[in-house]
Amino acid sequence: MRQGQGVTDAYEYCRQVTQRASKTFYWGSVFLPPHKRQAVWAIYAFCRKVDDIVDEAADGAAPAVGHLSGSSSPATAIEDWRQALTRLYERGTAGDDPILRAWEHMLEHYSVPFQPAMDLLAGVEMDLTRQRYQNFEELSLYCYRVAGTVGLLTSPIFGYEDDTALSYAVDLGIALQLTNILRDIGEDARRDRIYLPADEMERFGYRESDLMAGVINDAFCDLVRFQIRRADEYYRRGTLGIELLDADCRLAVRLSGTLYRRILDRICSNNFNVFTMRASVPLKTKLMTASTHWFMQQFDLHAKGSHSIRQQQSAVSSHR
Repeated sequence: MRQGQGVTDAYEYCRQVTQRASKTFYWGSVFLPPHKRQAVWAIYAFCRKVDDIVDEAADGAAPAVGHLSGSSSPATAIEDWRQALTRLYERGTAGDDPILRAWEHMLEHYSVPFQPAMDLLAGVEMDLTRQRYQNFEELSLYCYRVAGTVGLLTSPIFGYEDDTALSYAVDLGIALQLTNILRDIGEDARRDRIYLPADEMERFGYRESDLMAGVINDAFCDLVRFQIRRADEYYRRGTLGIELLDADCRLAVRLSGTLYRRILDRICSNNFNVFTMRASVPLKTKLMTASTHWFMQQFDLHAKGSHSIRQQQSAVSSHR
């Protein structure tokens, strides 16, 4: 995949955004082939930047470098991204933004769909108008828009055997978002946002006032355990699709999913303190997990190769 210096610089910008924003996701991405790796960085950088629009507004911060210029409000900034992507898909015009320049090059090589990007922007817009969710049906729409769509955007880059892989990709994206929600309960509360469904908080006897005060009691622990079991079900379904991806991407996707799932384990080992502690995966765990997955994949490839050889030998013998 040949590219000029401008494109190389654009992808480097996306790499830096990805590395700063999500060490776990970045760690998994390094196991992708170089041309797919940089395309995935472009996807993630877009997701990160549009999400930052809302978070920075909630924190009262100025827009970060790399946002489209001329935006006077978060709503306007999101609309600017919507129009910029529409121009890119319809006319191939990227402008000066490094993320859009990376997307322009990426779209020359991968059929990344337009609608999931629009759905993702709609999900980010929900954070401008909604701070609470009454039930999981409402929350699942949000999770699909801000994370399930990422699975649809990245699947053409990974490559897949048939369209059933797409529903699994959405499930894995939702699993990752549910993990983010649990990890960031305290951080979101400080922004006056609660993503835990209100009816489920009521069912477990945990009040909104307790959450805003950072109370960790039996009700809260039971509530979080319930959310973890739900996330695990999405992880279970999402990982079923990994075998449908191109072989050169399976390790990276499986590793990213496994490492993100470990965040839930860290929440439990932190005694459910998501208010003053941030659950993260230690480097030692990442190294051990990467090694384990790599050896498992090599063993699996060897086993499949041996099975194929035996089948060929059997076919030859049967025709003698």
